[in-house]
Amino acid sequence: MSEVKLAILSRAPRSYSTQRLRTAALDRGHAVKVLNTLRFGIDLSGDEPDLQFRGKPLSHYDAVLPRIGNSVTYFGTAVVRQFEQMDVYTPATSWGIANSRDKLRATQILSRHNIGMPPTTFVRDRADVIPAIERVGGAPVVIKLLEGTQGIGVILAPELKVAEAIIETLQSTRQNVLIQRFVKESKGRDIRALVVGDRVVAAMRRVAKGDEFRSNVHRGGSVEKVELDAEFERVAVRASQIMGLRVAGVDMLEGADGPQVMEVNSSPGLEGIETATNLDVAGAIIDFIDNQVAFPEIDVRQRLTVSTGYGVAELLVQAASDLVGAALGDSGLRERDVTVLTLQRGTAVIPNPRPDNVLEAGDRLLCFGKLEEMRSMIPSRRKRTRRVKRLPAEPIHDVPPSG
Repeated sequence: MSEVKLAILSRAPRSYSTQRLRTAALDRGHAVKVLNTLRFGIDLSGDEPDLQFRGKPLSHYDAVLPRIGNSVTYFGTAVVRQFEQMDVYTPATSWGIANSRDKLRATQILSRHNIGMPPTTFVRDRADVIPAIERVGGAPVVIKLLEGTQGIGVILAPELKVAEAIIETLQSTRQNVLIQRFVKESKGRDIRALVVGDRVVAAMRRVAKGDEFRSNVHRGGSVEKVELDAEFERVAVRASQIMGLRVAGVDMLEGADGPQVMEVNSSPGLEGIETATNLDVAGAIIDFIDNQVAFPEIDVRQRLTVSTGYGVAELLVQAASDLVGAALGDSGLRERDVTVLTLQRGTAVIPNPRPDNVLEAGDRLLCFGKLEEMRSMIPSRRKRTRRVKRLPAEPIHDVPPSG
């Protein structure tokens, strides 16, 4: 184990989580400093990306561990992004933190990858509220502020009219809210799985107090150690990886159809889960950073698209395609200067697939190569005319409302 120079970004140096991470790093022989996130300056004046701290040039760090609170998400993610541009390793990417903080954005991203979640809708117009509630199964429903934390801004509406009144009141104060099905079978309980890399290192069940449906410890809930089955572990790891987080707290409900992901937390607290499980979660995080420090975050699309005429695209193997039944090595893609980076079949992803992988209808191939070659393999869409038309005689006129 080599020494790692680690910076923990935190505005709460004496909090349990920050102190445990610092202690775990020191116990393993690493050099560690806790740096106030708001004291950084992003320096874009030189030839290369750089950072200032307390008005002076920042010394070199091998890795940075963000512990960024909701109130400083924008500036905090900008600081993490600058570390990424400087090729400093972080287990929580800047885009992963930003995505996880916005409940709507996180839900949109996870839904693209077949992650189980309670049915959710998002509307703004008053006329759309009742149809939206009915789409998720009707009352009772859970109403969530997009940027609430620790159970704040999460309301259970038992009846349709109550839900409508709450949503209209929140929208009148310019609050954005999600409408979500109430998972009754969870009975005020949820699972917090602490993901580090590609495994769950600890898990606890949180149980709500009395009639309270929110199980957060900050709401008076209790915690107990729990052994997760393989499906809960798989979903937790996959959700954190999709969000761009290598260290995350994944909150799941025990639904009738299996795990239902509620939230992916980019700065999970350690006190509750270490107390409940008696496991050295902080140590597991530091060990993971030590093993991964040589692999800083790279914006793959940014790096791969700087060559003129080349780019990244996802190709769908159509049922009528000649590729169905063909081995990847015999597909002719390499001869067309197209490299397959991953093969996705359902929820399974095969990185750097072998030439003898036989393609099936519905497979998705993430490719890098000549855009013109890949364009010919993407189903054609109706192209819009490029010719600029003359201005109409009446440039501004009444139009019928859209449906």
